[in-house]
Parts: sequence; C-alpha cells; structure tokens
Amino acid sequence: MKKNADIREYTQTFYRHNRLNFALALILIILSTGAMLFFSWMLGEVTNIMAAGDLDRLWQTLWISLAALAASLAVDLLMYYYKTKFVHRALRQYKDHAFSRLSEKSISAFSRENTSRYLSALTNDANSIEENYLNRSILLIYYGSMFVGGLVMMLALSWQLALATIGLSLIPMVCSLVMGKGLARREKEMSDQNEKFVAQVKDFLTGFSVIKSFKAEKEVNRMFQASNGETERVKENLRRFSAMLSGVTQTCGTILQVGIFFYGAWLAIRGDIQMGTVLIILNLCNCFTLPIEIVPQYLASRKAALALIEKLSQITQENAGHAGKAIPPVLSDAIVLDHVDFGYEPGKPVLRDISVRFEAGKSYAIVGSSGSGKSTLLNLLMGAYPDYSGSISIDGQELREVDTDSLYDLMSLIGQNVFLFDDTIRTNLTMFRDFPADQVDSAVKRSGLSELIAQRGMEYPCGENGVGLSGGERQRVSIARALLRGTPVLMLDEATAALDNQTAFEVSDAILHLDGLTRIVVPHRLDAALMSQYDGILVMKDGAIRETGTFRELMDAKAYFYSLFTLAS
Repeated sequence: MKKNADIREYTQTFYRHNRLNFALALILIILSTGAMLFFSWMLGEVTNIMAAGDLDRLWQTLWISLAALAASLAVDLLMYYYKTKFVHRALRQYKDHAFSRLSEKSISAFSRENTSRYLSALTNDANSIEENYLNRSILLIYYGSMFVGGLVMMLALSWQLALATIGLSLIPMVCSLVMGKGLARREKEMSDQNEKFVAQVKDFLTGFSVIKSFKAEKEVNRMFQASNGETERVKENLRRFSAMLSGVTQTCGTILQVGIFFYGAWLAIRGDIQMGTVLIILNLCNCFTLPIEIVPQYLASRKAALALIEKLSQITQENAGHAGKAIPPVLSDAIVLDHVDFGYEPGKPVLRDISVRFEAGKSYAIVGSSGSGKSTLLNLLMGAYPDYSGSISIDGQELREVDTDSLYDLMSLIGQNVFLFDDTIRTNLTMFRDFPADQVDSAVKRSGLSELIAQRGMEYPCGENGVGLSGGERQRVSIARALLRGTPVLMLDEATAALDNQTAFEVSDAILHLDGLTRIVVPHRLDAALMSQYDGILVMKDGAIRETGTFRELMDAKAYFYSLFTLAS
C-alpha cells in the first residue's frame, strides 16, 4: 500500500492544474478516432457506389468526405495542441515536485549520497517518463478507443468477419503480452546503467586536475570506454528486443489481414456480404492490429516508467529532514550536551561522554589535534546525526525532536570546503535573496571582502564552483554570506584556513566582536590575541573533552592545551 501511495504522490503532480488539458486531449482523441472510422466506412461506400455506377451519389459522397476531412484536420491540430500542453505542464510539475522533495532532505543524508542518482532521475529518467508514461498514456486511450470503435463497427457490418478478426487477433496479442515483460525488464536495466554512467563521468570531470597531475589519462580513458561500451550494449539490447517485438507483432498483423481478406472474399463470392464491406473490415483490421502490436509494448514501457517514478520517490524520501517541533530562531539560555556518545559505525565511537554548556551570546573555541572529533561535534549540533546517545538540548528542547528546518534558522556552519554557484559574487553572498544594501556592505566589510569588491565589483562572475576566485576569496564569500544571514548561533570549522595570517586574524577578530551571537569556533591557528577573547575553550583528544577553561586558566594549568599551544607557536 505504501509503495502505491509513494508512486501516487508523484503521478498526481501530472494532473495538478492540468486536468482540463488532459480532458480536452482525450475528448479530441475520441473524435479523431471517430473520424478515422468514418473514412474507413467511406472507403467501402465508394466501392459500393462504383459497383452500382451511381455518379450523383459519388459526387455527394465526395463533398461529404471533403467536409469531414477539414473537420478531422481541425480536430487533430487541437488534439496535438492540448496533448503537448498537458505533457509540458505535467513534466514540469513532476520535476518541480521532485526537486522540492529533494530540498527537504537533511544535510547529513544528502552528503552521504551519490548525486548522480538525482542527475539521472531528473534527466534520463524524466525523458523516459515523458515518452513512456505521459505520451503513451494518452496514446493508450487513442488505441483503446480505436479498438472498441472498430469492434463495434465490425459487428454492425458483419458478425462473421468480426468473430474471425477477434480469433486471429489472439495470436499477436499473446506474443505481445509474453514479450512485453522482457521489455519492461530491459527498460529498468537501461535506467540503472545510465545512472552508473552519469556517476562515473561526473567523477572523471570533477577529478580532472587529479587525473592530469597523476598522468592517469590512459587508465581513465580505458575505464570510460568500458563504461560507455556497457551503456551502449544495454541500449543495443533494448533496441534489438524492441525491434524483435515489433517484427513479431507486425508479422502476426499481416497474417490477420491476409486471413480476413481471403475469408471476406469467400463470403462476398457466396453473396453473404458486399465487396465494399470486405474492404471496410479489411481496413478496420488496423484497429485491431495496431493496438495489439503497440498496446502491450506501451503497457510494458508504462510499467517501467512507474518503476522509475517509484525509484525517485524512494530516494527523495530516504533520510528526509526531521519534521519535529519548530523552535524560534532565538537562543535564550544555552545549548547543553549531557553525556553524549556518537560513532559513525557501531562499536567505533568518535565522541565519548561529551558534556558541555554553550551559553547564549558567548564565544567558544574547540581545539585539539586532527581526528579528535571537533568537526563531528559541530555537525552533531547541526542535527546531522540523530543516532547519538545522551542528550543535546537547545533551550531545554531535545535536538532529536527539533524540526530541522527551524534548526537551520537558528544555526549556521561555515566549513573548510566552500561551494560557490556559477553566478555573480552578489548572488553567492545573498543566496538568490534580497537584502538591504547596508547589511550586504557590513557583511562584506567584516569578512574582508572589501578589496575584492572594489577591484571586481559585486557582479563579477565566480565561475563553476568559484573557479574565477582564489581559495581565500572563496572562503571570504562563504563567511560573508553566513554573516549576512545572521543566525543567532554561528559555528566555524577552520573557516579561515585558506586565508593569509593577517586576513584570518582580522576576520576572526571581527567575528569575536559580533554582539548578541553565540559563536562556536574550531580555529585553524592558535593565536594568543584571539584565544584570550573566547569565553571558554574546550580541549579535545581522542573524542573526549580533556580540559575546559579560559585561555589564561589553561595556560596556567600547563596541561594538554599548554602543550598544543606551545607546539603551534
């Protein structure tokens, strides 16, 4: 039941504010089918007129045919217009909904996933859904109405030929149904292979500089050729099977038409039916052969498309952001960790018995050697990993029960790895939103971006992932946009690592002088002038807090922090 509900959530997006287009397309399809049946009848009528030699009736029939042809053209043009309009809006809404659900995922969940899954789902799979689900769903209605209309007309003209047609139609129908299952399986295999291929190409392009510097071009080319060859092999397998299915059903359709032709000729010679009736029914055989040939393929393709929709539904729902209790974007009292333990894998703890209190409006430094758990602790505070033991509370509210969306209104984290969009400096600062000019100017000044803006301007294009800026400039942009956002709690994980000493000092000093903010910082450098400004320093080793205190208290204790500071100096 849940599986059907998951698929229904996405298929319903096809029809949202789009039912009128769909309904008009279906009505026009039925009218178009009626026009086709009319012209089949007209063929037999003209044949009977020829046999009777009635010239006046022939001219009358010609004028009726011309009028019907004009009406049929108008119906077809309108049908294609509304069909295209329906498909366009349906696919746009489907992808919009998918991206919206994707944006609801938690940071930790998304960071552990391969983005190629989504690239494939929103490109290759979306194209497949457009053709195999949307277009073919409408065509299934067309061929279904053709089949029913043709059957009714056949029974009205000659029940003997109608029954013979139904009997002979069983052969291609069975062939299509049996082979249709194989088509669905190959469609799914094609989707999976496309996803793997996109992932590998993305890896190669992202790591291009590493490939070149290690002179691994030959090996990478060999891997690409192997993956490309496998992708094309799967495509060829799908094409070959589709062609074979089409060939089998076409042959069965030919057998049907030949059989009806000779049986109808025998009935006409006996005088049971007119020659025109034989031609009408022979022409109406297409109403049987085409649906029998195409409908099983379309049903199989539609089933494969539903599997793609289900796959997208599952990956967007995996580890979605926790929808718990919303908290206000204000830290009134403190963030408190009480006997917190955490590990990425069972039996391998990264944090051990962490108990600490971060009071509102104060600044804290977390120091320790590499691998001591500093970054993990910050990520834990951002709600990245809910499977910790112990308690983390924000103004008394347990973190596990907090809505992640409201948590991000309270906290910001600036890390070492900076991502910039292929857009202007202004857009990367404001993150596509509007801010007052004085707020933007203040964030630029406090982050040390003033000189860059003076030289290049706010509209300077950053390039893909900030390729047009230096590492230090990219880091300043990331700091500025966090300052511009102005969350009550600001966390920095060695955010000044890419800056020169002087700029790093100025940026860190500016952050420490921000009034009203709670600042939790993993500093890149242990500078005495900066460390003495922190209200508290947490010293970590092997995932545990070994010391706490102010800079002067820790230096006077001459314990682990004293050793770290002396070594760094």
